[in-house]
Amino acid sequence: MDISFKLDNQKFNYRVCAMIIFENKILVMHDDRSPFYYLPGGRVAMQESAEQAILREMKEELGICPKIVRPLWLNQAFFQEDVDQLHYHELCIYFLMDVSDTDLLSRGNSFTTREGKRTHNFTWMEFEQLKDEYFYPLFLKNEIFNLPEQFTLRIEKE
Repeated sequence: MDISFKLDNQKFNYRVCAMIIFENKILVMHDDRSPFYYLPGGRVAMQESAEQAILREMKEELGICPKIVRPLWLNQAFFQEDVDQLHYHELCIYFLMDVSDTDLLSRGNSFTTREGKRTHNFTWMEFEQLKDEYFYPLFLKNEIFNLPEQFTLRIEKE
């Protein structure tokens, strides 16, 4: 059972998101239900740690088993969602992920995965492009430029 509940036109979510960064690009996604880009991740279930949740979500959405480098942010957001018009109160932990031992970087600049009936469209987006895109969370459009350089995954090509 996800840690999420609805009360009238309001909804609370406890989520986790993956920050997958490579060469000043971040992996973002969207699906047919959402007109905006967002980060891979999902809701935390009861009796599940945030770390377990992000690893589960990476397996479900991307079919990979990355490593957690560290949590980057705990963000509390209040917003109205464009699709369902609900007023959200959301807590989200953003984890920096290491995907160097997976096949993710070989999938190209854009690719699609399926999770049940849902199709997820993934894109490696330049940091600069975030400012102009329809993208959530809003705070990330600025904060991504404050990350230390060592947080960007760099793979040496042989």
